[in-house]
Amino acid sequence: MQAAEKSGLLGEKSARLSGRISPALIERAKQRTGIEADTDLIEFALANVALDDEFAKTFRNARGTVDPALKLGF
Repeated sequence: MQAAEKSGLLGEKSARLSGRISPALIERAKQRTGIEADTDLIEFALANVALDDEFAKTFRNARGTVDPALKLGF
Protein backbone atom coordinates (compact mmCIF):
# COMPACT_ATOMS: atom_id res chain seq x y z
CA MET A 1 0.00 0.00 0.00
CA GLN A 2 2.99 2.27 0.56
CA ALA A 3 4.00 1.78 -3.08
CA ALA A 4 0.46 2.63 -4.21
CA GLU A 5 0.55 5.75 -2.06
CA LYS A 6 3.94 6.82 -3.46
CA SER A 7 2.62 6.23 -6.99
CA GLY A 8 -0.26 8.61 -6.37
CA LEU A 9 -2.89 5.88 -6.65
CA LEU A 10 -4.50 6.48 -3.26
CA GLY A 11 -5.53 10.10 -3.64
CA GLU A 12 -9.11 11.34 -3.57
CA LYS A 13 -11.65 8.61 -2.88
CA SER A 14 -14.64 9.62 -4.95
CA ALA A 15 -15.20 6.58 -7.21
CA ARG A 16 -17.78 3.98 -6.25
CA LEU A 17 -17.48 0.28 -7.12
CA SER A 18 -20.31 -2.23 -6.97
CA GLY A 19 -20.57 -5.91 -7.79
CA ARG A 20 -21.62 -9.31 -6.54
CA ILE A 21 -18.84 -11.41 -5.03
CA SER A 22 -18.80 -14.81 -3.38
CA PRO A 23 -18.84 -14.45 0.42
CA ALA A 24 -16.37 -17.35 0.64
CA LEU A 25 -13.92 -15.45 -1.57
CA ILE A 26 -14.23 -12.34 0.56
CA GLU A 27 -13.73 -14.25 3.81
CA ARG A 28 -10.69 -16.15 2.51
CA ALA A 29 -9.11 -12.91 1.25
CA LYS A 30 -9.73 -11.25 4.60
CA GLN A 31 -8.20 -14.19 6.45
CA ARG A 32 -5.11 -14.24 4.22
CA THR A 33 -4.53 -10.48 4.36
CA GLY A 34 -5.75 -9.66 7.85
CA ILE A 35 -7.83 -6.87 6.32
CA GLU A 36 -11.24 -6.53 7.95
CA ALA A 37 -13.02 -3.76 6.03
CA ASP A 38 -14.47 -4.52 2.59
CA THR A 39 -13.35 -1.14 1.22
CA ASP A 40 -9.77 -1.67 2.41
CA LEU A 41 -9.75 -5.17 0.93
CA ILE A 42 -10.91 -3.92 -2.48
CA GLU A 43 -8.36 -1.10 -2.38
CA PHE A 44 -5.60 -3.58 -1.51
CA ALA A 45 -6.60 -5.96 -4.33
CA LEU A 46 -6.77 -3.18 -6.91
CA ALA A 47 -3.42 -1.76 -5.80
CA ASN A 48 -1.82 -5.19 -6.25
CA VAL A 49 -3.12 -5.40 -9.81
CA ALA A 50 -2.20 -1.80 -10.64
CA LEU A 51 1.35 -2.21 -9.32
CA ASP A 52 2.06 -5.66 -10.79
CA ASP A 53 5.75 -5.80 -11.70
CA GLU A 54 5.23 -8.63 -14.24
CA PHE A 55 7.78 -10.77 -12.39
CA ALA A 56 6.39 -14.05 -13.75
CA LYS A 57 6.56 -12.82 -17.36
CA THR A 58 10.08 -11.47 -16.91
CA PHE A 59 11.19 -14.71 -15.22
CA ARG A 60 9.77 -16.81 -18.10
CA ASN A 61 11.46 -14.59 -20.68
CA ALA A 62 14.82 -15.09 -18.93
CA ARG A 63 14.58 -18.89 -19.23
CA GLY A 64 17.60 -20.34 -20.96
CA THR A 65 19.61 -17.12 -20.86
CA VAL A 66 21.89 -18.13 -17.97
CA ASP A 67 25.02 -20.09 -18.93
CA PRO A 68 24.53 -23.66 -17.66
CA ALA A 69 28.23 -23.77 -16.70
CA LEU A 70 27.82 -20.83 -14.31
CA LYS A 71 28.70 -21.86 -10.73
CA LEU A 72 25.93 -20.65 -8.41
CA GLY A 73 27.50 -21.86 -5.17
CA PHE A 74 25.16 -24.73 -4.37
